[in-house]
Amino acid sequence: MRQIVPPYLLDRIADAGADRFPLAAEAARRSLLHDAPRRALRGAPPVMPPLHDDDLPAVLPDAPSMPDRRISDAGGRETLPGRLVRREGEPATGDPSVDDAYDGLGDTHRLFDRVFGRDSIDGAGMPLEATVHFGRHYDNAFWDGERMVFGDGDGEVFRGFTDSLSVIGHELAHGVTEHTAGLRYQGQSGALNEHVSDAFGALVEQYALGQDAGAATWLIGEGIFTDEVEGRALRSMLEPGTAYDDDVLGRDPQPGHMRDYIDTDDDNGGVHLNSGIPNRAFALAARELDGFAWEHVGRIWYDTLISGRLGRDATFAEFAAETVRSAESRFGAESREARAVLHGWQSVGVLDAQAEGDAAE
Repeated sequence: MRQIVPPYLLDRIADAGADRFPLAAEAARRSLLHDAPRRALRGAPPVMPPLHDDDLPAVLPDAPSMPDRRISDAGGRETLPGRLVRREGEPATGDPSVDDAYDGLGDTHRLFDRVFGRDSIDGAGMPLEATVHFGRHYDNAFWDGERMVFGDGDGEVFRGFTDSLSVIGHELAHGVTEHTAGLRYQGQSGALNEHVSDAFGALVEQYALGQDAGAATWLIGEGIFTDEVEGRALRSMLEPGTAYDDDVLGRDPQPGHMRDYIDTDDDNGGVHLNSGIPNRAFALAARELDGFAWEHVGRIWYDTLISGRLGRDATFAEFAAETVRSAESRFGAESREARAVLHGWQSVGVLDAQAEGDAAE
């Protein structure tokens, strides 16, 4: 199970939030108890064969795609899938959670379909399923290998999790990773798994809004905190460690450079923490190139995912080298794109300056 809210943040709310956010503290404790056994089940799905498309389309955000969406309502229970309430092509229900989930699944399908030539999560038209109103004050959203599941939040710290398009894109991108590179959810490969979801979650939002790299916020989970929280989002890709700074939640602990890499046994080896390092590399490369990020770094990262060259236990350095290789293959060894990707990784200490000389040889 891949969750958007990391366990260390829920731990903080559960431990420190009782006075200021009593409902949120209890909700965080229940969410942690619910999620713990699911986090222990980390079976690896089969890795699908790589797909190749050398003529990927570049289109406007309103280009049509043909998803197959199915939204169910758990009605506050923790039984999946819940009652089916909206299928593809049916009108809005008036329930914001249902309709936001429906729209977000469509926006995510559109990016992968129209930009990367991928038909749904598995590349073969897999139905996009989601369940809303999961649990009572459940403080998370997750991908369970088959569907998106959204809690309604506790109302004190977290709003409903369908409020953020980057959250929806993030969780569905876990499914894409499962069906392509299959990055193991532990240590550096797990942080890369989280990073890839953040990267494509950001691209889903930017594509839907028609934002270029300079105008984008590069925030993941913007809008899921209530006004009572001193914070903008769960994570900042461009500036890891700055997304929130609150008396109860503490300060965003994500590092943005390898010198600050966090060695820990918690959170599957710090997958939600250390993902800040590749996140910043991606955002810096996109900002250097400017324009629409899905047209350059997005394609490079997608090419890397489907290349078949990534090991399930890929390190940051191995992943970085493959993105440089993908950039050179698609855009040319001397291209702006290849240089920007290399500079991004150098800026966060994953690749050193020598890599530029090696790449030029």
